[in-house]
Amino acid sequence: MAPNARLDHRNPLVFDTHELGRRPGALQRLTRVIDAPVDLGIQGVVGVPEGAPVELELRLESVMEGVLVTGTARAQAEGECVRCLEPLELALEADFQEMFSYPDADDRGRVKAEPADDAEDDEDRLFIEDGMFDLEPVLRDAVVLALPMQPVCQDDCPGLCSECGARLADDPGHHHDATDIRWAALQGLAGSLGDGEKDEMSGEAPGSARANEKQEK
Repeated sequence: MAPNARLDHRNPLVFDTHELGRRPGALQRLTRVIDAPVDLGIQGVVGVPEGAPVELELRLESVMEGVLVTGTARAQAEGECVRCLEPLELALEADFQEMFSYPDADDRGRVKAEPADDAEDDEDRLFIEDGMFDLEPVLRDAVVLALPMQPVCQDDCPGLCSECGARLADDPGHHHDATDIRWAALQGLAGSLGDGEKDEMSGEAPGSARANEKQEK
């Protein structure tokens, strides 16, 4: 990512590196609790609600190229079980490590124009601006990678009944009697007929059967 406009130090996800003094080997440890920004997670699936507390533990190490940031984010994520559609909560712990580079500058501190050959590479880089860096893009990527793409309320969640939508975990014995739809209409017709009607449909009435017996004798 190419250098951006001036960062706002009041943003809780913007961190100051001036204490490191651009001294390779200098180290700083930080702990900060922030309010989760909007859409932190996998949109429409699972994520950290906006405004929920996110605990950050950071290690800032000065190197020749810039500042190496290593950290962990912890929060409670919320979503919906993909099998039974019930709400769920899960503990999130996302680890990350990212290099924030010093922009090349002249003796007046102005950023030099990068060569055209490096323009594409700069799109993937993160920079320190005025001694500060913005952790939000790194945090977002780390949270997405740490969250399940298909969250479930429990590993063995049986889901919903495919016929009536009942939650199977609430009724383990839930089932439906299977009926072959090809015979369903005939079964209904048979149930509505009396014995005499059934005999007539079979081709012989009771009286005709006795007459046949007498003729044979």
